[in-house]
Formats: sequence, C-alpha cells, structure tokens
Amino acid sequence: MRTRLSPYLFVSPAMLLLIAFGVFPIFVALGVSVTNMNISAFADIRNVKFVGVDNYVKLFDDVDFWQALGNTGLFAALGVPAIVLLSLAVALLLNRSDSWFFRTLRSFYFIPAITAIVAISLIWGYLYNTQFGFLNYVLSLVGIEQVQWLSDPVLAKFSVALVAVWRGTGLNIIIFLAALQGVPKEYLEAASIDGAGEVRKTFSIVIPLLRFAIFFVTVTTIIAWGQFFDEPFVLTRGGPLGATTSVSIFLYQQGFQLNRFGYASAGSIVLFAIIAVITLVQLRARKADDDY
Repeated sequence: MRTRLSPYLFVSPAMLLLIAFGVFPIFVALGVSVTNMNISAFADIRNVKFVGVDNYVKLFDDVDFWQALGNTGLFAALGVPAIVLLSLAVALLLNRSDSWFFRTLRSFYFIPAITAIVAISLIWGYLYNTQFGFLNYVLSLVGIEQVQWLSDPVLAKFSVALVAVWRGTGLNIIIFLAALQGVPKEYLEAASIDGAGEVRKTFSIVIPLLRFAIFFVTVTTIIAWGQFFDEPFVLTRGGPLGATTSVSIFLYQQGFQLNRFGYASAGSIVLFAIIAVITLVQLRARKADDDY
C-alpha cells in the first residue's frame, strides 16, 4: 500500500498548487462572468447582481474585442512558425559540436529566456525609438528616412512580434537540444555508411525523431501567444489605434482600467475556451498520428 501511495504523495503538493492557482481561478472567473461585478460590488457583495449571458452577448458585439482577437490571431500566425522553425534551426546548428565555443553559444542564446520581460521590452523600445533609436540610426547611414517602428499601425504589429520571437527562441532551443541528445547515433552512422549527407540525415532521420519535441514546442508556443501581453503592453500600451491590442491587454483594460470585472471575466472565459479547443485539436491530431 505504501508503494502504491508514494507517487501520489510526491505529486500532491504540485497538484494542490495547480488546483489552487490554475483550476480554481477558472471557476471563479466563470462565476464572475455572469454578474455585474466591479470595484464597488466587490467591496459590498450585496451590490453584485446576476446578469446571465449579458456580458457574453455584449462581448461578441464589441468591435474592440474582435479587433483584439484578430490581432492575437495575427501575432500567433507570425510568431508560432517563426519561433518553432528558428529554434529548431539554431538547435541543429548548435548540436553539431560540443566544443567550448558551441557550449558558450548555447548559454548566449538562453539569456533572453531568463531576462526580465519588461527590461527586454524597454531596451527594444529604445532601439525602435524614432528620433534617437539605434535601428533608425543605422538606416540613416544608408539614406533611409526615419521608420515609425511603433507608431505605424501595420509596422507596429511586426515590431512587437519580433521582440516576442527573439525572446521566445531561447527556451525552445534548449528543449530541442535536449531532444537532439536522444537521437541514436547508430542511426546517423548507418546513414553515413549508406552515403547520406548531412541534409539528408537531418530531414530523413533527425527531424522525424523530434516529432514529439516539435509538437510540445508548438503547443506551448501557441498557448503563450494566445496570452500575449507583456511586449505590446510595455512597448505600445496596445496602440497605435488598437493595432497591437491583444485579447489579454483588452481584458486588462476592461477589468482594471474601466472597472468591468464581470465583462473582463467573460472575455477571459472565451479566451480560455479558444485556447482549450486549439490545444485539444492538436492533441487529437497527435494521437491520430501516433496511431497511424
């Protein structure tokens, strides 16, 4: 009996934390989403009224919500393939040697993953600055006029996404490097004996054996972009003209700036449902691929 219970005892602290700070808040948000909760109602619970699905109806009629949802989808469409492909490519290059130089490079690429997001965004904000930013200074040397990196509604989307891609590659590179260590060297040696080159071995042996790592990185990256907040909030506050307002920023504005807790909670439930559906579809696709 002790042998059977031991694994559950070791896992229980993490499970309790997950339930307390992960699962329970979802049900709290679901309950708040059907009320008119705000600051005054939060202070006096008697002011809270049940409004049913009114918040959801208003949410789906809100043009700003659809703009934020579209921005989030665009960010994900830009960022997910970029991070997965770039992380995989860099990991394959770094895995070619175990010399001190390549080990140093691995540490260098991991630095963005352990640096404060606000600090990273502030530094990129100075680089993007129209008047004295480094990027515009470099462009001025070749005669290109000042670029409105964060003021142009279209260009601001790509500028903000670039910062998140640069930051997000570090951790995923380490994940791919760990997966590459598990590729059997016998397969590569046998392929070399058969005359396969590096490119053929990479695409025919290495990448197929990294399917689970690629799947894991893709799922976690999609979830992260669905909750995209820090970079656009620090760099643009969601501007210009809402061009970089993600769903998370929209929820923050509704809940903490406009004092609409119930409305913001309804938006958070919708965002949770969208991310959950996308994740479940990917899991089913992965299962079908394994069965095949």
